[in-house]
Amino acid sequence: MVVDDKKEVLSYCPNFHRIVNFEYAKDDKISFQLIRVYKDYIFKANIQSSEEVKMVKDLDYVIGRYMDDYAFRRELRNEIVHVKVKKTCADILRAIVESILHIFDNYLENSTRKITIAHWI
Repeated sequence: MVVDDKKEVLSYCPNFHRIVNFEYAKDDKISFQLIRVYKDYIFKANIQSSEEVKMVKDLDYVIGRYMDDYAFRRELRNEIVHVKVKKTCADILRAIVESILHIFDNYLENSTRKITIAHWI
């Protein structure tokens, strides 16, 4: 990827530095893998394709949300271990990213239906 292409990709990823510098526990393999998938995908994406640019933006938002939202982090950790990719899949990285985005969509759908009431002491 050319330097200009990297700059353009990063222009679609406002959370990039926050994500790659996220400090996680040494035994947190899921966060390590998510960040690795994030970096691999955004720098391999075809920025000439509007569909892939949208996925890059969405992935940046979702992984940024993973850093900020403890409930979503817990949900993603629970669900990501159940993701299965077929051996015949042509683009495994894209399939994983689509699964992450799908998990986020399900999280949003389910979390908007639940009303959390805080108890004050």
